[in-house]
Amino acid sequence: MPHHSATLNQGLQYDRQIAYWLFFSAAVIFGMILLGGVTRLTNSGLSMVDWKPIMGVIPPLTEADWQGMFLKYQQFPEYQKINLGMSLEEFKYIFMYEYLHRVLGRLIGIIFIVPFLFFYFTKRIKAGLTPKLLIMLIGGGFQGLLGWYMVKSGLVDNPHVSQYRLTAHLGAAVLIYSFILWTAFDLVNPTSQQPSGIKNFSYSLSVIIYLMILTGGLVAGTKAGYAYNTWPLMGDSFIPAGLYSTAPAWLAAFEDITTIQFNHRIFAYIIIGLILTFSFKALRAKIEGPIKIGLYCMLALLFLQVTLGISTLLYHVPVPVAAAHQVVAVALLSASLFVSHCLRNSTAKN
Repeated sequence: MPHHSATLNQGLQYDRQIAYWLFFSAAVIFGMILLGGVTRLTNSGLSMVDWKPIMGVIPPLTEADWQGMFLKYQQFPEYQKINLGMSLEEFKYIFMYEYLHRVLGRLIGIIFIVPFLFFYFTKRIKAGLTPKLLIMLIGGGFQGLLGWYMVKSGLVDNPHVSQYRLTAHLGAAVLIYSFILWTAFDLVNPTSQQPSGIKNFSYSLSVIIYLMILTGGLVAGTKAGYAYNTWPLMGDSFIPAGLYSTAPAWLAAFEDITTIQFNHRIFAYIIIGLILTFSFKALRAKIEGPIKIGLYCMLALLFLQVTLGISTLLYHVPVPVAAAHQVVAVALLSASLFVSHCLRNSTAKN
């Protein structure tokens, strides 16, 4: 019996070690999403015109290296159509954002692969967890390929990346991040008694926040945030002229900047209503412990996110505010996932 108890304790210790590693990996991906937003907002994403997974880690080290890199950039549409006459110093500024974004992506790979191999070969990974970790690993590799696929769309005649590819790249990053977070919660989140009637509501909330982030990707990819810099009206009215005016109409949700910004705003109003309703139901049902803290975090992040969203519009998309708006959306999703997991991992309370 003592031997069984010692084995159980050791298993719990290993679970905690893996959970801390996964939380750290998720935190770095969170930083990667923030850096990706800054890279986009500073129009730096097309400054590196080739993809070298290994040698690309080495930045230009000499003036000749910088001149060579700049010469490559000058052969592509962004320089020729938007940045003609740009100086080498200006190029260095945008290059470094994209370079750091790519290097951090490779660093995430190392942060994930090395501990995974250690945990695997020391037999610390419990049954059923290895396939999930492999999915994360494969997802990370796919995300790197998707990032280059996105950049390639802006290296042709039109020097802007496809909003579809940008949204897919952002959506995949957030999905991988969420899966890592959820798996880490599985390892450390204890069972507790909580009301069961709001469980499905919490799942729906997490899904709709994720969809909201995707609509934000479309706003970013089409620069729809610059179209109407007023709030609560869009121009002179709440419902702007020209909404869904494309043929076919459904295409406007993905390609018409007026419709894209309008949809993003409507998603925000829906989420505000749903989170407030959910919070009222949860508090009325007398949730307890960490889940209550998670709920308060969700409400605080909602308030911050709304403030940042309105400020992004009114101040014509300033880089720090817009980047914070993107990353706080992911933080809001994180809080929602925590609440959802607490309810999933609970036993029904009378």
